[in-house]
Amino acid sequence: MAASIPVPLAPDSGILGTIDTSVNGFMEPIATAFNDIVFFPLTIGDFSFPIVVAWLIIAGVVITCYFGFIQFRGLRVSAEVVRGKFSTKEDPGEVPHFQALTSALSGTVGLGNIAGVGAAMALGGPGATFWMILAGLLGMATKFAECTLGVKYREVHEDGTVSGGPFKYLPVAFQRFGSLPAKVLTGVFAVAILLFGVAGGNMFQANQTFAQVRNATGGEDGLMGSDGAALLFGLILAVLVAVVILGGIKSIGATTSKLVPAMAAIYILACGAVIAVNLENVPAAFGAIIEGAFRPEGFAGGILGVMIVGFQRASFSNEAGVGSAAIAHSAVKTRRPVSEGFVAMFEPLVDTVLICTMTALAIVMAGAPSLQAGIDQVQGGGGAPDGVILTSDAFATVLPWFPIVLAVAVALFAYSTLITWSYYGLKAWEYVFGRGRKREIAYKVIFLTFTVAGCILSFSQVISFTDAALFICAFVNLLGVYLLLPVIKREMKAYLADRKSGKLDILGIDDEDIEDAAPVR
Repeated sequence: MAASIPVPLAPDSGILGTIDTSVNGFMEPIATAFNDIVFFPLTIGDFSFPIVVAWLIIAGVVITCYFGFIQFRGLRVSAEVVRGKFSTKEDPGEVPHFQALTSALSGTVGLGNIAGVGAAMALGGPGATFWMILAGLLGMATKFAECTLGVKYREVHEDGTVSGGPFKYLPVAFQRFGSLPAKVLTGVFAVAILLFGVAGGNMFQANQTFAQVRNATGGEDGLMGSDGAALLFGLILAVLVAVVILGGIKSIGATTSKLVPAMAAIYILACGAVIAVNLENVPAAFGAIIEGAFRPEGFAGGILGVMIVGFQRASFSNEAGVGSAAIAHSAVKTRRPVSEGFVAMFEPLVDTVLICTMTALAIVMAGAPSLQAGIDQVQGGGGAPDGVILTSDAFATVLPWFPIVLAVAVALFAYSTLITWSYYGLKAWEYVFGRGRKREIAYKVIFLTFTVAGCILSFSQVISFTDAALFICAFVNLLGVYLLLPVIKREMKAYLADRKSGKLDILGIDDEDIEDAAPVR
């Protein structure tokens, strides 16, 4: 995810620089005020952190307890469903379970796993890794709940396409408050997702992809250093994106089912190489992580401060509770909604528990001087360093050319995130403006235009604004999930009972009169 990662500046002069400066100047007071509201700090002792992070973590704890730690006892079921054990080609929906999973993963596995983890190491030291892992495990339960609802209340259209996710289950959850409040709350969610999909999930990813390619080819003095190169790169990137997104979720699912495993393998192998070269440091690294989690001497806020850093970085990385992943998962081919809830649990497991942990281990074990320099910078009041540099330096301790591998991984992560967020934005667009071929084409033209713009302009204040908009979704989405927890529990109990008895069929449950908006008990 894109939160809190710096973007390169636009040109200092010329018409592009003027446009970028003007837009940022206009948006700065708006973005600042909006960020102050959305990321309003909760202060405990001498340490402050955004209240939205507490909202996300509390949800993970509540949902974990409500479903009896389903993220641990349901992993075997998850693996069975991903393999397609209980599925057929005739099931309603657009993509199989595995493609729904990779589509959603491509929207979360991104720059936050690289730059975000590096920043967390500087802010909270190795101990932040422990709390990131714990937050990832809690996020598995949240993803289970929201993605079950995404399928439960989806709409399968006559042409076989699907509209689902929070756009469908939030009106059901909020109907007890009346029709108008339900429409307003769902509309706020849709507009926030749309804004982030077009700018934050699009411009930012394009911007960072170009930045990495430019750095890998000699920087501002290299092949990609000119404004013309940025425009050409943006056009090529837009064409590559268009080739995928014009085919809809089926095309996105087919692409991500190959791209996500490939990019994860490249990155994990790179991290594994760093760890293998420093194998003798494994015990010390784990010791530093555990000790730093519970005895973080020298870090602001002590244990609580390090815990918050880890939780915050994990929450920003895997998006559990934001509701975005439920949009991709709702397109799955299944007759049993809770089956996709089990699949969705793999997202935080891969995104945070596996990939973020591998990044943290590589940084800690490599022991590059930039890590301690980053920690000293933070403790000296200088702010967090660029996390990509910390990760890149860790790779460079193995072989000097390893940062090129990182550049490839960053580009793949950014590209996959970009195409998935195009789909999320489209579904929000359809909710706001209605379905239709012309409306869909208009959206995709706008989206691709912003892809090109992202390579030549920073619009940093716009991206800051949309980052905050995305987390508005967490407040709205989790409130709706809370109200529908009893519905999920009934689905879960029926599914697990059928599996245990050997009667888990592919026909789904019979239609029944369910009080979908029943109060939580």
